[in-house]
Amino acid sequence: MNLHREMNAVASPTRTLLVAEDQPADVLLLRRAFAKSQARMTLRFVVDGQDAIDYLSGDHQYADRNLNPLPDLMLLDIKMPRLDGFEVLLWLRHQPRLRRLPVSILSSCALVNEVNRAYDLGVNCFLVKPQEPDGISDLVRRLEEFWLQINQGPDWLVE
Repeated sequence: MNLHREMNAVASPTRTLLVAEDQPADVLLLRRAFAKSQARMTLRFVVDGQDAIDYLSGDHQYADRNLNPLPDLMLLDIKMPRLDGFEVLLWLRHQPRLRRLPVSILSSCALVNEVNRAYDLGVNCFLVKPQEPDGISDLVRRLEEFWLQINQGPDWLVE
């Protein structure tokens, strides 16, 4: 871990999660599930693939990194307007500075060809959205536990 990110991790127990999700009902469920789990994560939401790229690039309304910090993890929906999750993932894995950012696909369904394509493009895991509210709360709890407590991830921000 580089010194800058290590100092930030020590200074604040809160981590940033970028969620690319275009369905307002799913955004609401995720917000409620994260609140219920008392996750120590700051949530940032974008509504489509182009918005996700703008956020990660620090472009347009996301230029202020104090307000829009780079995420520690990204949840990415596949079917979104403008650019889909596959296009975002392809773009991300070709960015020398950001290519190691942990990305989890969070999709409504898991068609074999979509799962395979996501892994071919470098996704770190593929999750299916639970249909019941308790299921999403459990998924959020496990997501935080695995990615931010158990997993030893890389120093993904390449200098």
